Amino acid sequence: MAEVLEDGDIYFLYRPRVEEEHVDSLEEVQRLLVVMHPWRGRHLRLLVVGRKRLPGIDQHDRFWAFVDEVVDRPEQLHKALQARAYRTKTRGGREQSPARPVAEGAYVIARHDDHTHLAYELELPLRLGAPQHELSIEPEASYIITVKNPQAPSPPRVGLRGDQKVKLPAQLQGKFHGRRFAPLDPPDFLDHPGTELVLVGAAHDASEELRIDLDAEVERAARSTIFGDLRIGRRDRPVEPLFAGEWA
Repeated sequence: MAEVLEDGDIYFLYRPRVEEEHVDSLEEVQRLLVVMHPWRGRHLRLLVVGRKRLPGIDQHDRFWAFVDEVVDRPEQLHKALQARAYRTKTRGGREQSPARPVAEGAYVIARHDDHTHLAYELELPLRLGAPQHELSIEPEASYIITVKNPQAPSPPRVGLRGDQKVKLPAQLQGKFHGRRFAPLDPPDFLDHPGTELVLVGAAHDASEELRIDLDAEVERAARSTIFGDLRIGRRDRPVEPLFAGEWA
């Protein structure tokens, strides 16, 4: 049986490409965003998944992600999730729509043998549709999750560069023991913006694989919604992806 290291609420959002008002497919998505709100702790973490979708389970995809922001209050995430205005030399003013909620539920980070897993089960939407399928968001899933050593080199054009890279406290840096990767143990790695992660698709039935009652976790998560927990407004962004499983 796996040991739960952390549990909490998890929210998935997508940000449309600049100047895209209505999204019809993954091609019109710029980023997949994940917000994690641990139940033991006030802080919230905003993660960016590199391929615009979660790793495929059956293919055991291996995708890169990173911690973009860590905040203490939901209001501090508004800047990252709200509409953005741009001004370019060639096209003038341009606008990017706010991030749109597409799924929510509960998550656990668990120690399993010599590695760690991120597993979740959704509460919403009740019926998955095209957005969830194209973003590879499953009703329930488990991913092996590892942390990249920020002091180890990265391949060309891969990963964060310069001042984007994290400088971890000595206690966490020591967890690598000179290796390029380490398990996400403790989950405190996620409390440092710039932390780079690798997610590997592991199992559809996370409850069975890890022998953890994710249904009970979702019942706890039912007290929160992305609108109440993150305090984002329903009026300033489409809600069809979250409630109807439709692109918007």
